[in-house]
This record gives sequence, C-alpha cells and structure tokens, in this order.
Amino acid sequence: MNSATPEHRNGKLPRTVVIVGLVSLFNDFASEMVVPLIPLLLATVLAGGPVALGLIEGTADAVSNLLKLWVGRRSDIHGQRRKPYMIAGYLLSNIVRPLIALSGGWLTVLAIRVTDRVGKGVRTAPRDALIADAVDDGMAGRAFGFHRGMDHAGAVLGSLAAAAVVYWGTQRLEIVIALSAIPGLLAVSLIAFGVKEPRAPRRAVAEPAPLRWSRLSPVSRRYLSVLAFFTLGKIPETFVLLRGYALGMTAVELLLLWAAMHVVKVALSEQAGRRTDRVGRRPLILAGWMVYALALSALAFVDRPSMLWVWGLALGIYYGLTEGAERALVRDLAAPAERGTAFGWYHMLVGIAAIPAGLMLGSLWSLFGVKIAFLSSSVMALLAAAGLWRCVPHTRP
Repeated sequence: MNSATPEHRNGKLPRTVVIVGLVSLFNDFASEMVVPLIPLLLATVLAGGPVALGLIEGTADAVSNLLKLWVGRRSDIHGQRRKPYMIAGYLLSNIVRPLIALSGGWLTVLAIRVTDRVGKGVRTAPRDALIADAVDDGMAGRAFGFHRGMDHAGAVLGSLAAAAVVYWGTQRLEIVIALSAIPGLLAVSLIAFGVKEPRAPRRAVAEPAPLRWSRLSPVSRRYLSVLAFFTLGKIPETFVLLRGYALGMTAVELLLLWAAMHVVKVALSEQAGRRTDRVGRRPLILAGWMVYALALSALAFVDRPSMLWVWGLALGIYYGLTEGAERALVRDLAAPAERGTAFGWYHMLVGIAAIPAGLMLGSLWSLFGVKIAFLSSSVMALLAAAGLWRCVPHTRP
C-alpha cells in the first residue's frame, strides 16, 4: 500500500489523478468529435456498412490493445516511468486522427484508425499504472471512476461540439473532423507540462515483470479470461449509432444521443467507483453486465428512435457501473512493481477479443438482421456474468 499523502488524508484525489483526468477530458473531446461521425461517413460517403464498421473498430481496438502489454511492461522495467509513453501516445493519436477528413475510402479510414489506436496502445497501460501508483488501496475505485467520468465528460463535449458545428456551421463532416485537432493539442500540452511523475521507490534489482500467462496468479487468469469472453460478445458502441441511422435519425440527433449516453456514464462513474471501494469489485461488475444484457435484448427489438434513446441510455449505465471497478480489480490483483504489465494484460486480452467480436456481430447483422446480432451479444454477456460469479471470488479492497 502506498503511504498516505495529504490529499488522501483530506479525502481528496491526488493532483496526478486530477490532471490525468483533465488530459483524458480534452483527448476525448477531440476523439468524440470524430468517432460518432465514422458510421455516418461510411454510410453516406464511403459506401461502407456494418461489416466494414465492425472490421474498422475491431482491428483498431485490437492493434491498440496488443501493444498495451509490451508498453506496460516497458514502463515497469524502466523504473516505473509512465509519462514518456503517455506523451508519445497522446501526440501520435492527435496528429493522425484529423486526417480522417481526407479519406477517400473505408480502407483509408481503417489505416488512420489503426494508427490512432497505436497511440492509445502506447499510452493506456502506463496511464492506468500511473493512476494506480498515485492512490492508496481504499481510493482506487474512486480514482478510476473519476478518470472514466472525465473521459466521458470529454466525449459529451466533443459530441455536442460536433453537433453544433453540423447544425449551425456546415454539413461537411470532414470539416468537423479536422477541427478535432484543437482540443487534441490541448490534451498533449497538459500531459507534457501538467503531470509530475512521482519518483518510484528504490528497490533491489529483481526479475522484470513476467509476460508469460502462466506467471499470473490463478485468480487473475480466471478474471481476465472471463473479461475476454465478455468482450467477445460485446458490440462496438458505434453500432447503436448505425442502428439509429437505419431508423432515420439525422446526424445531429445521433450526436446528441451519443452525448447523452456519455452524460449517463459521467453521472455514474465516480459514485460507482466510491461504491466499489466499499462493497468490493464483483457486485458492481455483475450489476453492469446484467444491465448490458437487458439493454442489448431490448435494442434488438427497437423500431423507433424514441426507444433507441431509452435503451441507448441504459447502455450508458453499464459503462458507468463497470469501468472503474474492472480497472480497480486489476490493480488489486497486481504487485506495485508490475502494475504496468498487469494493465497491459488486461487491455491486450480485451483487444484480442475485439476483432472477432466486431466481425462476428457485424456479419450476423448483415446476414441475419439486427435482432440476431444484438440477442447473441446479450446471451454472451449473461454467460460471462455466470462465469464471473463462479470463477472470481468476492473480496473487499
């Protein structure tokens, strides 16, 4: 356990956690001016559909997450240095993401999205490890919940900014995408000049954090395996927007729905994090997965925009309940000197499941219809919840 800082004694989050949260806010401001427009760009300009969207999002996430294990381990080996990887990752993403505005086909979008997510792969495990290093055991859920809340707050701002530009400024989606460079540069500047990395305590030279799966503890392997299975059946969030487009919603309406989903996540994230610090991680994760299964079952039968709003917002509840708890449990199961590696395993396994998930559910949608795709996702979520209940013991932090 880390020694208590003045912020901890006063019940305040450490400055490092707050600044990293602001970085994520600005970065997601930039990202979410772009991501919700990709399904519309594919459908209206680039002649893509559910399979192309599933391939783009699945491949992008998988490449990102495959990098996270290696980068997380490097940040452990190099004296728990996290900040250089964060700067490199945020800079790369915010240089290439606006280039989607110049795309002439969906394969170009794929290449740019993959490069964007390489940046995410470089920064994410070190960032999560930095947050884990900065807090005591009794505050981990709150810290990760706060960070996820700030991340989603940026998504709200980005979605609303994109909607405002489309409504009052221009219908040209590529101009909106290009403007995302502005908050992206603010994120890079803040991480470069605002975060002071704490010095790692001196330790005797030891074997570097292992990469072999067999070296993880049995409970860690069970937990990560269940998470990977859940992800295998999880739809990309952008499928909700593609469904809205099929129901006749306009670009502005879809951007407002996207923003509203993130408002729900913001409202729940930190409070759910506080709750998981008191009652443990498993109850919040199970509750969120059950909400997800219910929402996907309902979304399978949605036939008008008003119901898509209702169940799209319910999907936001799932994210708000689980994201902080999932990461806090990774921290709980890892030794301090191996947190970068642990978060690398977490993100990598989730990423390995992303490609088949996107392709499978996109293919089911194209071949058999949206009902089969969404109901399949719901069933797999229920199976994963049963696996978590059986294989991962309930513990308090």
